[in-house]
Amino acid sequence: MLPLESIRKAARLIGDRIIRTPLVFSPSLSRKFDVAVYLKLENLQKTGSFKIRGATHKLLACRDQIGPEGVVAASAGNHAQGVALAAQLAGVPATIVMPEWASITKQEATRAYGGQVVIRGKTLEACLEHARELAAEGRTFIHPFNDLEVMAGQGTLGLEIFEDLQAPDLILVPVGGGGLIAGITAVAAAIRPQTRIIGVQAAACPSALEARRQGRVVRVDAAPSIADGINVKEVGELTFAIMREGLDEVVLVAEEQIAAAILMLLETKKTLAEGAGAVPLAALLSGAIRPPKDSRVVLVISGGNLDSPLLGRIIAQGLIKHGRVMRVGVRLDDVPGALAHLLATISRLKANVLHIRHDRNARDLPIFVTRVVLELETRGPAHVAAIAEGLKQAGCELEPLDGGRSAG
Repeated sequence: MLPLESIRKAARLIGDRIIRTPLVFSPSLSRKFDVAVYLKLENLQKTGSFKIRGATHKLLACRDQIGPEGVVAASAGNHAQGVALAAQLAGVPATIVMPEWASITKQEATRAYGGQVVIRGKTLEACLEHARELAAEGRTFIHPFNDLEVMAGQGTLGLEIFEDLQAPDLILVPVGGGGLIAGITAVAAAIRPQTRIIGVQAAACPSALEARRQGRVVRVDAAPSIADGINVKEVGELTFAIMREGLDEVVLVAEEQIAAAILMLLETKKTLAEGAGAVPLAALLSGAIRPPKDSRVVLVISGGNLDSPLLGRIIAQGLIKHGRVMRVGVRLDDVPGALAHLLATISRLKANVLHIRHDRNARDLPIFVTRVVLELETRGPAHVAAIAEGLKQAGCELEPLDGGRSAG
């Protein structure tokens, strides 16, 4: 259905319009998982995502059929930006239908790439319906995944992997609608069938997993996910046909694991991945995938378009959950020198004060008692335990706090 030659032709057609993204060996991740880990850094692609590959190929492949109204697409983020920039580079107008909840950051990025943004509806299904209505008026519709020319464009990423690493044993790929993994699966089947291709989905939206279980495309309920780029309730008929033949497995990862993977990539590799781009690493972190020792594993980091406010929350919560930040409440006698004694003790215990709140007017406190709430930077869980014990030995009365890692 998707021959290798069509993907190679796509690579030749779009080669001067995209970035050949690096495949980077990670010594630290390799040591951690006892395998050779390589990162395909598609977050460094134009628009910050692999989506421009498929959009560019579709647009160039049907360039002669595109009328003066240009192209139209429906998307909440990466596909929107990919189509907008691909159209701009080809010199044709692009209309992008986005849902009401699409982030302002992604709306503005789409406009900056030359797309005319139309906000319509509360769901992607409503956006797709309106995009098809606009297509009936003379625009060329570019589907985000259920299109052979789009899949061929996404498959060029797979070609690059096999050109840079001749014999990968395992490739972990994010799965939403299935366009990316279908393209990579087609390449692997033709070049090295023994390479295992495993799809990774957020547990919040297991559409590909359910399709494989039932042997047909099914629509699933979806919960909100930080991996919004793959939060697709139904895979495509065309993509599923390819996945059913060549895909080895689909695994699920939880939100906490995705957040941990984002933080790990940021800290250890200085790489910003969005939620969808981090799910391959989340599959290793969670143990959903346990590759054989010394195997060569490629993680497809499919994109890096993560909104700054969400990134801030992920970092803050991740540091707390992993014992890198400690929140602790302390009751003190409201006398001169008590706070100085507390801070001197914390200094001796080698913790760094990030935030401090001193409250002597809380309703639940005795008249001569004050409460201090501290947020401390620590080296990890062992350091948290040592700080708690040190404060108790110094005569401090600790209180449990709601949420986060506390020492109560």
